[in-house]
Amino acid sequence: MDELLKILEGNALESRATIAKMLNLPLAEVDQRIADYEKRGVIRGYQTILNEDQLDLDKTTAVIEVKVTPQREGGFNTIAERISRFPEVRSAYLMSGGYDLLLFVEGRNLRQVAAFVSERLAPLEGVVSTSTHFMLKTYKRLGVLMHSEQTDERLTVSP
Repeated sequence: MDELLKILEGNALESRATIAKMLNLPLAEVDQRIADYEKRGVIRGYQTILNEDQLDLDKTTAVIEVKVTPQREGGFNTIAERISRFPEVRSAYLMSGGYDLLLFVEGRNLRQVAAFVSERLAPLEGVVSTSTHFMLKTYKRLGVLMHSEQTDERLTVSP
């Protein structure tokens, strides 16, 4: 992967001037390359990683495995794209193994996620079965540790 993309992936807030210095490139070239990546759809957006355990959010996240019957035309893509359009679906992946799709779904509470699965997802033509797992606590998200212990780096003094 391009070093520029690695820097942005690690910290999208890094100033372009700093990135230019890190890569030993002119600022104008860095600006142009980022604009090109955005135009081509390589860079799809910028997000902040939140430690949601520290926020008072009314939100439940579930990981849902979905087994589907591939469509005659379009295979898995047709049903995956249809499922991905639901606003509750935050991420969707085609997987190998016992299930075909892996979804990350959000709702206000357990009941709302359950209602989404039973009333909107499971009845879709082509959905064979689902398996829902509720996320209880996040330890690491997108490469960032959520809970780091505060360590006292002072030397101990003994009498």
